[in-house]
Amino acid sequence: MAKKGLSDPDFFGTQKISKILLKTAPPVMLAQLIQALYNIVDSFFVGRYSDEALTALSVIYPIQLIIIALAVGTGVGVNTYMARKFAQGKPKDADEAGGTGMLLELITWLTFTILAVALMKPYVMTSAKSPKAIANAVTYGNIVCIGSVGAFLEGNWTKVLQSRGDMRLPMIAQIAGAVTNILFDPLLIFGIGLFPEMGVAGAAYATVLGQIVAAVITGSKGFCKIPEIKKLSHYIKMIYRYGYPSIFMQLLYTVYIVALNVILAGFSDSAVTVLGLYYKAQSLFFIPLFGLQTCIVPVLSYNYANKSYRRCRDLMNFSCLISAVFMIVGIVFFVFFPEALMSVFSKSEEVMQIGSVAFPIIGSSFLPAVISLTMPVFFQAIGYGRTSLMLSLTRQVFCLIPIFRIFAEFGLNYTWFAYPISEVISGTIGLIIYFSVLKKWKKETNKSLSQKSTTE
Repeated sequence: MAKKGLSDPDFFGTQKISKILLKTAPPVMLAQLIQALYNIVDSFFVGRYSDEALTALSVIYPIQLIIIALAVGTGVGVNTYMARKFAQGKPKDADEAGGTGMLLELITWLTFTILAVALMKPYVMTSAKSPKAIANAVTYGNIVCIGSVGAFLEGNWTKVLQSRGDMRLPMIAQIAGAVTNILFDPLLIFGIGLFPEMGVAGAAYATVLGQIVAAVITGSKGFCKIPEIKKLSHYIKMIYRYGYPSIFMQLLYTVYIVALNVILAGFSDSAVTVLGLYYKAQSLFFIPLFGLQTCIVPVLSYNYANKSYRRCRDLMNFSCLISAVFMIVGIVFFVFFPEALMSVFSKSEEVMQIGSVAFPIIGSSFLPAVISLTMPVFFQAIGYGRTSLMLSLTRQVFCLIPIFRIFAEFGLNYTWFAYPISEVISGTIGLIIYFSVLKKWKKETNKSLSQKSTTE
């Protein structure tokens, strides 16, 4: 399929960086805002249903992150590879990669679902102690895992569309999915009208319905035929070459939340709830950062393939600056209004007491997080997968978990300092490597200019 709109051959390579991001980022940010509403709306209504049910959502949150990691991470690989093929003028190869991505998503969904359902209860029991919270978490987890086929397919089709420059249809799909979720949440949780009271199961069914709606809409234009079997191995290799850093980054995100939940469970279920509420509230303020990251991947990949290094650098500078401005807003809310954020979801006195200490401390990490989160995306987009993975490992595994565990020995209130410390360490390492790459690019550019001058 020929590229249209924003993805015409010259747009990513010649237009001003600010113009590219102003055209591509707002729809992505709005779509991600809508996506964030899935968990936020669930938590809002479930919190009104019972405290045990709210704890259940916090426990299952890492499982939902695994779904996102596998679905969106594979989609990122498809996106990046398709952008490169478009830059090389090979739209057929790009579309065949999109079809391969769809097949991979279906296989991943089936494999993940079988394993998740088999291991659900043992996992839940590591992060929850109350029998009622455990039962609610198992119920919610099983439903969202079995029904996640919509999330997997939408993860591929959205990235196919974005690689072509179509940011509008994914936005519409996310809005439609969120509206579906919002409408069915109260109906199924509390049992309104003809609908039976289903409690936490109702929240899970509403989430699944919303994901399926989004998948149907993106699939209407994002669907690509699966290529011949003999070509699959090549496309699978390329998709995972570009996508595995994103998959592992998200999986590490899940690993460290599970690890932190286990540590916090040693204090109380309320401490686990606070961490879950933090990530739900945080998602609203991280949307500009994550939205820009989504947009810069195909642009970086396109310009790097064309050796337009100056544009890659300018793109990084502009996106980091814009992200920092938005993150300052998040800092203000988390540092000065933590109770207001938590009260949206919970009225528990213990939750409020723990969160009033945790939120301001974690909020102070938002500014260095701009660097620590953007650098892995940069290296992923230019094909430095190992560097991207190393930075993610440093941030989430080598720093955050050990520091969190050590500080837990001094008391719950000290554990939260692991966040700003980890962001500063990993961000500094990322910047050092980034500047070394810029230096390498500068030498390559000067050498090319010198050779050109000699030839003339």
